[in-house]
Amino acid sequence: MKTHTAEHSTLKGSDMMKKSMWLLTVIALVAIIVAGCGGGNTGSGANASSPAGSANSGTGGTGGAKQNITLTYLASQGWIKDAEMQLAKKFEAETGIRIDYQIVPSDQYFNVLKTKLNAGEATDLFGGQSGKSEISLNYNVEKNAVDLSGEEWVKREDPLSIEQLTLNGKVYAQTIWDTGSSFVIAYNKKIFEQHGLTIPKTYEEFKALSQTLLDAGITPLYEPIADGWHHVLWFAEPGPRYDEVTPGLYDDLNANKKKFVDDPTMKLALTQFKEMYDLGFMGDNAFSDTGADSAVKMASGKYAMTLAAQSIVNDIEKADPNVKADQFGYFVIPLADNQIYYINPGGPSKFIYSGSKHIEEAKQYLAYLAQPENLQYMLDNDSTISNLNFPGLKDKYNEEQKKLMATYTKKGTDIQDYVNYVNPQWMDMGKDLVAMLGNAIQPEDMLKSIDKRRADMAVVAKDPAWAK
Repeated sequence: MKTHTAEHSTLKGSDMMKKSMWLLTVIALVAIIVAGCGGGNTGSGANASSPAGSANSGTGGTGGAKQNITLTYLASQGWIKDAEMQLAKKFEAETGIRIDYQIVPSDQYFNVLKTKLNAGEATDLFGGQSGKSEISLNYNVEKNAVDLSGEEWVKREDPLSIEQLTLNGKVYAQTIWDTGSSFVIAYNKKIFEQHGLTIPKTYEEFKALSQTLLDAGITPLYEPIADGWHHVLWFAEPGPRYDEVTPGLYDDLNANKKKFVDDPTMKLALTQFKEMYDLGFMGDNAFSDTGADSAVKMASGKYAMTLAAQSIVNDIEKADPNVKADQFGYFVIPLADNQIYYINPGGPSKFIYSGSKHIEEAKQYLAYLAQPENLQYMLDNDSTISNLNFPGLKDKYNEEQKKLMATYTKKGTDIQDYVNYVNPQWMDMGKDLVAMLGNAIQPEDMLKSIDKRRADMAVVAKDPAWAK
């Protein structure tokens, strides 16, 4: 346009009039052609036309032209599902904003994230576990993350999940996760029936049936210790049982009135876990086994049980179509005679880095993911989940999941999501457990270590309960 205007100023008389008319006609035709092209132009950044896609017209959208922006997103392995990546492609097509996922192996993730946060070089978005002590101590969200309290989706996300993302009244992340489907023991019903076994209600019953399976040449459990985090679930998930045996335990731990090392039920659970390993219930290669192989191992028929997300039955059927998902049932971890269905209202969450140059675009992406139709898309296209922590979605609970929830009517929050300073030391507890299984330390030593790390974190957090 400027070029045309400059040429126009040098013309005179009728020639000028003719050329002016010609130029106006050309300009009008160009304008019509550009308008007709609509959103087809994706490569020219801010001058491109705006699409009519939901990312621009929905809640949190900019409503403006396409943008030539890339959002970097650091996450641990397993946190970003294929369905979300497909949505990210749609988001890019509608807005021009590309999501560059940077996936880090789970056993290295938190060190990488902490290094980046401490250096002030974090990605635009980063993943992290929820939980008050986790977001405060590990991520220092009041410094490193953006306050998302005013986002529309905050009002729709499960309040229990939001609570795990809130610090001093501000919400710092978004959790889109199947928080209702806790890790439970998936068992092969055919193998159980062949050996006359039933779901255990006590640890002694669990021990007896495991020994029966072992004597029959079947490894009772597939336990992937090599991942560094999975085996900690055996200790942490039965937390409601600890609180049931000692009423008020959770609150007393948060008030620093009691310590882990003094709780007999926790010590009992650790002792029983060690016994399971010593008796060979986890096979010969548990220290080398990984979660990535769980479905294949279970499909082989050489293992009878595994502690897993409830969706593992779908993965088992994929691994071997002859082994059907409905061949498996569920029961809760029976350590310390637990019969409570433990709930984890938290999960891997999405934070926006406070130092990002594209905070508004990152907010736009989170708003896009939280749109009801996109949540349902994730639920429909992810075989690892049965529901999500937003209302109004059509769940995929199978008959065994419904039976599980009907069997265990008493529910409670697991220890890492209720008791402060537990979740941030998850990987350290994993190392403690490995040391315990290797006879390097005793259950009491592990509980003392947990107390020590909790006290250290509480001091850093200036927790008044530890200032007395």
